[in-house]
Amino acid sequence: MSTPILEARGLTRQFGQVTALDGADFDVHAGEVVALIGDNGAGKSTLVKALSGNLAVDSGEILYEGHPQHIDTPMKASELGIETVYQDLALAPHLDPAQNMFLGRELMRAGLAGKFGFMDNKAMRAEARSSFDKLGATVKSLTAPVGSMSGGQRQAIAIARAVHWASKVVFLDEPTAALGVRQTANVLDTIRRVRDHGVAVIFISHSMPHVMEVADRVQVLRLGKRVATYNVSETSMEQLVGAMTGVKEEVKSA
Repeated sequence: MSTPILEARGLTRQFGQVTALDGADFDVHAGEVVALIGDNGAGKSTLVKALSGNLAVDSGEILYEGHPQHIDTPMKASELGIETVYQDLALAPHLDPAQNMFLGRELMRAGLAGKFGFMDNKAMRAEARSSFDKLGATVKSLTAPVGSMSGGQRQAIAIARAVHWASKVVFLDEPTAALGVRQTANVLDTIRRVRDHGVAVIFISHSMPHVMEVADRVQVLRLGKRVATYNVSETSMEQLVGAMTGVKEEVKSA
């Protein structure tokens, strides 16, 4: 078995009297989709924040490409090729898709123009178009504000932005929530394309059908711990729900 690209060992985190992570483990390999599931309060969001540099843990270890790594800020995560798409997408609605993709990382014009703060909009739009095309994302316009676009298009832009900057790992937090059937199918297809480019995808979802459709493995959190890991090809929705709710106490490793 290859070395995981990203791994958590025994992560703990308390918020006052509440234990959000209680010795949580996690692992994902390059070029696979791992679904992270669990009831509300299971610790999914806390674990994602810890692995993406948005939250410090009290104890435990994070390994990147098999080596201990201190990921203490989102900037550090980005430097390692790790990006996250949260449910709110973090898009600026008044900016167009290309401007959103390069927000905070703008390409400047060559020479004096760049030194005076002039951006290379043509180059940014060309790179944005290339990224959208590579993922099969349908974006109606590179010059229209994203606030005027559908939920599916905004989701595709947020994912494409993350993948453009992520060379190793992408976290997707409920990417199909509140989307229609066709838009959901496009997002799931995008996830497969990202995986096929060798990027590890962590798919956080409450939708068991979507998990079964797109994930290679599923890791279940309950009460701040990983209680089960399944190969999707060898499991069922009933098993996953049982592990989430505690009906089945045995831990199965895949």
